[in-house]
Amino acid sequence: MALCLGQVFSKDKTFRPRKRFEPGTQRFELYKKAQASLKSGLDLRKVVQLPEGEYIKDWIAVHVVDFFNRINLIYGTVSEYCSERTCPIMSGGLRYEYRWQDGDDYKKPTKLPALKYMNLLMDWIESLINNEDIFPTRVGVPFPKNFQQVCKKILSRLFRVFVHVYIHHFDSICSMGAEAHINTCYKHYYYFISEFNLIDHSELEPLVRQ
Repeated sequence: MALCLGQVFSKDKTFRPRKRFEPGTQRFELYKKAQASLKSGLDLRKVVQLPEGEYIKDWIAVHVVDFFNRINLIYGTVSEYCSERTCPIMSGGLRYEYRWQDGDDYKKPTKLPALKYMNLLMDWIESLINNEDIFPTRVGVPFPKNFQQVCKKILSRLFRVFVHVYIHHFDSICSMGAEAHINTCYKHYYYFISEFNLIDHSELEPLVRQ
């Protein structure tokens, strides 16, 4: 019997602690606006559009953090099935393999088990979104010039989580009755990155080909 989404996607299953917006800030108000639109039943293509009078970098920042939280939660739900034995390589089927490189501990693209890759990925994203020089939270502090490039890299790497979960763990997702939630999250992500051209569409091939 399928579990309800409230049971499946509980905060206890989060792979990493949720990043929260500070109440009273512009970013928090934008986040509330985005969540209200999502819950209103509006077409997701319209939900992702930049609200009138808002700055695009703030809108992107809010969504990058929200997608991190939600994809983190999705992977946390299946992580118990994703071990070095079941997933010795971070991949999306037989055609696509993802290697980790961060310029620090991993200078060259390195083949890793999926679970290790996910741990490194979430740590890397957390370090970026908690960095005030990249994701400033103080009023009047500008975003860096390379902000959208950083966000593109974060979003392209988060897409790999969707690829791995859909191709290697979708049976587990279905057994929990959670496929509708993940499908909606992916559509939201897809419409957002398409609206603002935040990913090279060749990156999307692993799921387009399925």
